[in-house]
Amino acid sequence: MRLDKRMTLAQVSAKTGLAISTLSKLEKGQVSLSFDKLTLLSKGLGVDIASLLEPQLHSPPPRTALGSGRRAVQHAGDGQLIETSSYRQLYLATELLNKAMTPIAVEIRARTLAEFTEEFGGLIRHSGEEFSLVLEGELEFHSELYAPLRLKEGDSVYFDSDMGHAYLNAGDTRCRVICVCAPRGDDAMTDLFVSASERLGAAAEIDAPTAPRSRLAVKRGLR
Repeated sequence: MRLDKRMTLAQVSAKTGLAISTLSKLEKGQVSLSFDKLTLLSKGLGVDIASLLEPQLHSPPPRTALGSGRRAVQHAGDGQLIETSSYRQLYLATELLNKAMTPIAVEIRARTLAEFTEEFGGLIRHSGEEFSLVLEGELEFHSELYAPLRLKEGDSVYFDSDMGHAYLNAGDTRCRVICVCAPRGDDAMTDLFVSASERLGAAAEIDAPTAPRSRLAVKRGLR
């Protein structure tokens, strides 16, 4: 992708802040990609972050006489995982680029609004629209314009996601939802979750200083 854009390692380094030696090792597959490096590279190269996970698919599919026929199959456990204290988000259909919407399987962890706002600094917001269907447990949906809403298994909510909002686990058991955002979240939204994930990882390292650090931001092939 770097060569396709006629960029040198030095130019990519200047745009991403990553050392030339690190970029060279990444290209050779000698070091792993953490989510923060993925984010820096996607911004520096001007590409969708999913194209770095599936680089052979970074070009849009050709159209035929039958029109566009894209599809994406997601096997159980696959996807792009981002974990924070409040959410466990598994981004789906990551191999399909230039999507009009982003499907996410989410486990809601936060149980109080105070817990949620402590992590994110308040209600979150991003451009576009959002749809969520409760798969398991009970969800409490908070927004800045409406009273808190309780949703049970099979219930759903559709809203403008630039309205401040938060998801809370309102039950005694696990709460899981399928969430669809359209259009794809912007960089500010991605940065918000990445920062929360990094804080969670730093806290885990402080609690267990002798244990190897676990990368919480992105793990493929996890359920």
